[in-house]
Amino acid sequence: MAKEIRIEVDDETYEELQRRAADGHEDPDQYASRRLTDDLARTRFLEGARAFVEEHGQAFADRFGTGPSSHAA
Repeated sequence: MAKEIRIEVDDETYEELQRRAADGHEDPDQYASRRLTDDLARTRFLEGARAFVEEHGQAFADRFGTGPSSHAA
């Protein structure tokens, strides 16, 4: 179920939001919603990648090597 949030931004930020939304032929509210959703998804992905590296990074490096000169096959 979708939820509604209300946030306040300064005039300059809102004008930029309107410009970017117009560039993509979107409503400013839709644009802001999409950007927030995308940013949260990216944050979750990066946190998951960081957790993977912390837990499995050394075993992965031992198996496949590190850097551009390693030969993973």
